[in-house]
Amino acid sequence: MAKRDVPEINAGSMADIAFLLLIFFLVTTTMDVDTGINRKLPEKQPEDMPEPPKLKEKNVFIVTVNRNNDILVEGETFMTVDQIREEAMNFIDNGGGLGNPIDGAEPAECDWCEGSKDPESSDHPNKAVISLESDRGTSYGTYISVQNELVAAYTELRNRLSEKMYGTSYEQMVKDAKNNPSNETLKERIDIIKKKYPQIISEAEPTK
Repeated sequence: MAKRDVPEINAGSMADIAFLLLIFFLVTTTMDVDTGINRKLPEKQPEDMPEPPKLKEKNVFIVTVNRNNDILVEGETFMTVDQIREEAMNFIDNGGGLGNPIDGAEPAECDWCEGSKDPESSDHPNKAVISLESDRGTSYGTYISVQNELVAAYTELRNRLSEKMYGTSYEQMVKDAKNNPSNETLKERIDIIKKKYPQIISEAEPTK
């Protein structure tokens, strides 16, 4: 009996079909993308920073966010997120007493502060500490919103002082310094503003 030849299958176009299917699935498939926020970390403290002194109660501004996302300031006043910045600025800029020595200088009054100089509030910007407390049930969004308002309080105070001293905002000087890192005068001015309004925010471990 004669041997029958087995017909071959032309697979020349299979690679093209597979490639087209791959492109189709890549174009039509929805992929999960992780989302995040742009958050500036707290400023680095100098290595030669002395041991922190004991804090007076009036020099600590306590902001608490509970599991219901209610914001309590100083343990007695409920506020909304958009009220936090102004309250924090009033506390930081109060200037009711003497500050800590800066660069070996004698402690002095805050002659650049524009606050009410309330003796029951903070003595000086370099003594004013903002304490942010939260609960494990606090929503992430609310906590970050409060953080941002507290940081914005410092930025606004720095901008105001920078405009008065140098005719430009602190934020603009920071941008210019990034574009021109060799400008020592600009760096010196930024350091002066930061020392006059040091960002001191303490974030406590969330309560259960």
